[in-house]
Amino acid sequence: MTRTVLVVGASLAGHATARALRRSGFDGTVVLIGDEVRRPYDRPPLSKEFLAGRATETDLSLETDDNLRIEWELGSRAIALDPGTSTVTLADGRFLRGDAVVVATGSLARRMPTSLRGVHTLRTLDDAEALRKELLPGARLCVIGAGFVGAEVASTAVDLGLDVTVVEASDTPLLGPLGVLLGAAVAGLHTRHGVPMHCGVAVTRLLGTSHVTGVELADGRVIEADVVVAGIGATPATSWLEGSGLDVTGGLLCDSHGGTAAPNVFGVGDCSSWFDPARGHHHRVEHWTDSRDRPKLVVDALLNGYDPSTAAVLAAPYFWSDQYGVRLQFAGRRRGDETVTFEAGSVDDSDLLAVYWRDGQPVAVLGMDQPRLFGRWRRSLSADPVAA
Repeated sequence: MTRTVLVVGASLAGHATARALRRSGFDGTVVLIGDEVRRPYDRPPLSKEFLAGRATETDLSLETDDNLRIEWELGSRAIALDPGTSTVTLADGRFLRGDAVVVATGSLARRMPTSLRGVHTLRTLDDAEALRKELLPGARLCVIGAGFVGAEVASTAVDLGLDVTVVEASDTPLLGPLGVLLGAAVAGLHTRHGVPMHCGVAVTRLLGTSHVTGVELADGRVIEADVVVAGIGATPATSWLEGSGLDVTGGLLCDSHGGTAAPNVFGVGDCSSWFDPARGHHHRVEHWTDSRDRPKLVVDALLNGYDPSTAAVLAAPYFWSDQYGVRLQFAGRRRGDETVTFEAGSVDDSDLLAVYWRDGQPVAVLGMDQPRLFGRWRRSLSADPVAA
């Protein structure tokens, strides 16, 4: 009988797991282990409202008036897991033992290999506080990477009065999730707001002695910069699981319920790679909505049991991003062989609705400032794993 659940990771997915446990009637002990000293907070506003000074640390809190009766282990980094005994080893030498373990350690931002001052990544509240001090009007900012974080930082910095340039190694921003055509639509947002966008070129090195002064590109160009933000992706925070016997290739390998090869260990959030029946393979999803919603599936499997051979039908991934006053929304599973139609606007507009089609079925949809139309098309996406 499960009486103690150790949740490793005190961000959105970990906190949502604790909440799901209590809402499912679990009255045992819930221990939430986090390497940051802060209580759980929301990360999406870090690149937007918080960086712009419109939100405080209090505004970011994920905690409500719910009495989740959590035993907190904050500022405690997990360094090892013994699945056989559900024991987590902490960096300070302590051992915590439970009846089940939920791994929700998230991901780690990739950092530029440099010791120059003025070079930042943005993953934690500490990162955001450090960056905010340097986003001064008139400063030259170079953003490396035009993914969600990089694009939102660029947008925020423009509003703050900085001179912003974006560099993206791929041919367009968001090439992976959106493809070339609609990635170009996102690139248009930057250029229409006066932000030079250099795509299809890699960064060779950062220039400067003690403080960054510029970014050298592979084609020889140099972008002068007082501040650099590297939004170059993230890696699953699973190195502490090496030696546990669990498969952490590309993230903690989980079935479609969040279960791992160890019956008492589950994974959720950015660090986990769930089997998606609609894709037919494991897939790591790094979106806020999945980290919020999938803990309910994990808790149901943990408390009530399940048949691992029976695949759960997972909701189509959904994400949003706010850039230059435009709300981007995407839902679905894009594979790369789809055709695209425009139900509103065009690739040159900031208010478009594009639908991705495969075999005559809509499988994904992108909206830019089209909330109602996007909502209707999102609801039409097939839930059938074969069709999706």
